Amino acid sequence: MNDLVWQNLHLCPHGDPDETIADAALAVRDGKLAWVGARDALPREFDDWPREDIGGAWVTPSLVDCHTHLVYAGHRADEFALRLAGASYEEIARRGGGIASTVRATRLADEAALVAAAEQRLTALIEDGVGAVEIKSGYGLDLASERKMLRVARELGRRCPVSVYTTFLGAHALPAEFAGRADAYIDEVCERMLPALADEGLVDAVDVFCERIGFTLAQSERVLEAAARRGLPVKMHAEQLSAMGGAALAARHRALSADHLEHLDEAGVVAMKAAGTVAVLLPGAYYFIRETQLPPIELLRRYEVPIALATDSNPGTSPATSLVAMLNFGCTLFRLTVSEALQGVTRHAARALGQDVRHGALEAGRAADFVAWSVDTLAELAYWIGRPLAARVVRNGITVYRRPRPAAARSTT
Repeated sequence: MNDLVWQNLHLCPHGDPDETIADAALAVRDGKLAWVGARDALPREFDDWPREDIGGAWVTPSLVDCHTHLVYAGHRADEFALRLAGASYEEIARRGGGIASTVRATRLADEAALVAAAEQRLTALIEDGVGAVEIKSGYGLDLASERKMLRVARELGRRCPVSVYTTFLGAHALPAEFAGRADAYIDEVCERMLPALADEGLVDAVDVFCERIGFTLAQSERVLEAAARRGLPVKMHAEQLSAMGGAALAARHRALSADHLEHLDEAGVVAMKAAGTVAVLLPGAYYFIRETQLPPIELLRRYEVPIALATDSNPGTSPATSLVAMLNFGCTLFRLTVSEALQGVTRHAARALGQDVRHGALEAGRAADFVAWSVDTLAELAYWIGRPLAARVVRNGITVYRRPRPAAARSTT
């Protein structure tokens, strides 16, 4: 038994700042929430349990980063400099840079090196309040290298106090050895890579990059169909650089999410609403590549499509390791409200992973995964930029990170 009552806290149990409990308590038994509510309503059965005082801090569910590419080797800082000098993301990709350069580095790296590099990035997310994270493959683009990436992601889930969900993104880009033979590569993805990796238990979901520099609608649909044959949920990189109809295609296949969506049109929004597909917005990539086409926020609101936010942590377009920073970016760049942004990294992000019964809310019966924040109001979570705000991160009722208090200033007298 590991019984404990956490008390003296302000609670935001579902990530909605309009739904809070001013003086709350959480009763935790064996890593799960046995009771959640106002402290003065705590049932008598918990009277004898030991207490942990959180000092009046705001508490939310642990955050969910539902779109990342955390496993890779190297970096692309030089390409960043090229973009600053005027080259576009597409131009760099067509010259063999972009994803292809990360593929070369990742293929050469061994698993130990990939684990060491990715663990640093994942640790930063955990210390930022993240309790669940999706990690995509897609920098291997052959069976051995994709397997290596997914094995690393699984290892990170074993090593680190966070829930890791893996996504097979073999259809991320066309590898050099298949130049001019995109259909043949999709054959490889659908007929060899996906079946092998799924049989090895390495795949929780399947993604595809549907874009002019990625794969066509027809090729993308083949990937979605291959996933369906394996009983795997799907998602899609859609409408980032052009309006191709990828979101509508994703919705037809009941995708968990369609991600990026800068060029999403109303027909795509309608299709996503009907399918229950979450709109995952990635303000880090929007900011980093200096995009100017905003996602259709008003359309998403009008049709009540759930909006999630994620870091899109990757070496080329969003080298971000703070989901809290994405709250600010989502509000300032996309004009989301604080409520929309915070729900976008809790309940809606969990839904985008198909894991909303496990993450994104604090309710009796769920895992005791939560964050105590060093803020006076929840609006501060979307207000500060670059300031560490997570005072304590709790997983299964156990503190896995506590931010050190600054040392007292020395006297100069």
